[in-house]
Amino acid sequence: MQERLQKLIAAAGIASRRHAEELIKAGEVTVNGALVTELGTKADPEKDHIKVRGKLINPSLQKRANVYVLLNKPRGYLSSVSDPEGRPTVLELLPASMGRLYPVGRLDFNTEGLLLLTNDGDFTNFITSARNKVEKVYEAKVKGVPEEQAIQRLRRGVVLDDGDRTAPAKVRKIGETESNAWFEVLLHEGKNQQIRRMFDLIGHTVLKLRRSRIGFLRDDELKPGKWRRLSENEVKLLMKNRPRAKPKTTSKSHVAGHGSSR
Repeated sequence: MQERLQKLIAAAGIASRRHAEELIKAGEVTVNGALVTELGTKADPEKDHIKVRGKLINPSLQKRANVYVLLNKPRGYLSSVSDPEGRPTVLELLPASMGRLYPVGRLDFNTEGLLLLTNDGDFTNFITSARNKVEKVYEAKVKGVPEEQAIQRLRRGVVLDDGDRTAPAKVRKIGETESNAWFEVLLHEGKNQQIRRMFDLIGHTVLKLRRSRIGFLRDDELKPGKWRRLSENEVKLLMKNRPRAKPKTTSKSHVAGHGSSR
């Protein structure tokens, strides 16, 4: 089956999909000996010889198996595969024997809670795409006690500091003291530091943030820094509304078909 080259490169554990796109544009990828530099080009790993920097990646693709992991991310870890500043990443919490995995979305450096990791690009795209409405639930401790009118603004959606508008969100107060309040926030999207920026807009700094649920997944027994594999049934349930694949079309060339790069 034909797939986009950047997806195949990522599946082979060579690089993330974004880095794979950079490799393609830099002229580091060939298919059947022909240089490929256009994003969106497709190939069939069962029929085409795909090389990255001169190395054939087909053997890696043939033995790949999809892995799905649920991690309870502690504070002080990046949701990334590497960091030029040398800060710890979530991959350091997993055994190297699991192969190259990628975070599904991200949690901020100082945010705790549930994070999925996988080598399945389709799974990642489905979970992170706002149109699929996979719920992400967070528990936020904020400085001070916001007025109900301010919380209503967050529920309707607000314009962030970069001009981007958030979608409507469910925000529910779950606790309060004289100096702090706790809220449960349900989102279908995941803009950079979204919840922190939302509460900053109404003048209440987020002091602590934890993601407690992804879709139906909620694992209160999973301690910070610990992980477990998802069952096959859990993966199917998370993707139960996945769109059906379009009927295949025949093509004279295996290195054909161009579409969006993401």
